[in-house]
Amino acid sequence: MRWSWKIGRLAGINVYMHATFVLLLAFILFASWSEKHDLNDALLAVVFILLIFACVVLHELGHALTARRYGIRTRDIILLPIGGVARLERMPDQPLQELKVALAGPAVNVVIAGVLFLLMAALRIHPRFSQLELVNGDFLERVMSVNLWLAGFNLIPAFPMDGGRVLRALLATRMDYTQATLKAAHIGQALAFVFGFIGLFRDPFLLFIALFVWMGAESEAATVQMQTSLGGVPVERVMLTDFRTLRPDDTLAQATDYVLAGFQHDFPVVFGDHVIGILTREDLMKALAAHGSSLHVREAMRREFQVADSHDMLDHALKMLGTTKVRTIPVEHDGHLVGLLNMENVGEYMMIQSALRQSQPRAATPSSDVKDKQVLMP
Repeated sequence: MRWSWKIGRLAGINVYMHATFVLLLAFILFASWSEKHDLNDALLAVVFILLIFACVVLHELGHALTARRYGIRTRDIILLPIGGVARLERMPDQPLQELKVALAGPAVNVVIAGVLFLLMAALRIHPRFSQLELVNGDFLERVMSVNLWLAGFNLIPAFPMDGGRVLRALLATRMDYTQATLKAAHIGQALAFVFGFIGLFRDPFLLFIALFVWMGAESEAATVQMQTSLGGVPVERVMLTDFRTLRPDDTLAQATDYVLAGFQHDFPVVFGDHVIGILTREDLMKALAAHGSSLHVREAMRREFQVADSHDMLDHALKMLGTTKVRTIPVEHDGHLVGLLNMENVGEYMMIQSALRQSQPRAATPSSDVKDKQVLMP
């Protein structure tokens, strides 16, 4: 993600912080200073926020490590002002596996709260569970209450929270995965409507949650529907067949000529009949800025990439696009490069199919048939 800085690496997973997170810390520091004009209190407020987001990172790490047990890698974890995101390459195909991955995050928060409770007991601090607050009270008590809140909030049965995935996993044990997703999305949107209605009279923050849940449910449903609709479409029907290739000994000047002459942004680098790398637009621009146009393509290309087969189904190829770090994947048939696939031509294919479906009812009417015949008559 752009405007993100790497701040560490946990269990082999890079952790990034988005630039807007710094703005959040600056706002907390300014707000705390403006209220009491006490630097210690202001710094303590910042430390408290940092501890909350440390718990969020551990929450996302719980998802990532559980997914790793099922052979699913996590690209990275990103800290945003609204929380954290563990970008898994995909969700598990089996409902029980998805259930475990979804529950792992809230379980981490429950464990943290339990450890803090034992620590407070050892320190003779007695938490008042009936009066737990996020802004007042003992420091450890507040951190414990935040973790309990994170666990409870994420278990709301609505996308994009973990509870939505838990609900889908449970439904998927009794029905088709797509139907389970749509059912879970509808339940989530019903909850969003309730949150929004209550928020009009009680708490405006619930309106934000309602919008967040509604959009998350709609996005999840649309994604699964797209994957389902593309499940029976072979890659060869969608792939880009009019494309340029580069050789490893070509210079970047050749690549820039191709970029300016057409619409292609990413280029397969071939040696004989074999694809040995991908030169992306981003890598091209970085190499041009650093070394100029005389640099050889082999010095700037990416050597780690995935290859699809022309007979693969499109939903499988889309999963490959989601796991690779490049936007374009080469398509081969019998070891020969025959095309390229990226999200742009997938989107164009879907728009064309949608337009064709809309035209079918009109084409079936007698009047339109007559009109077509009249146009074809000399």
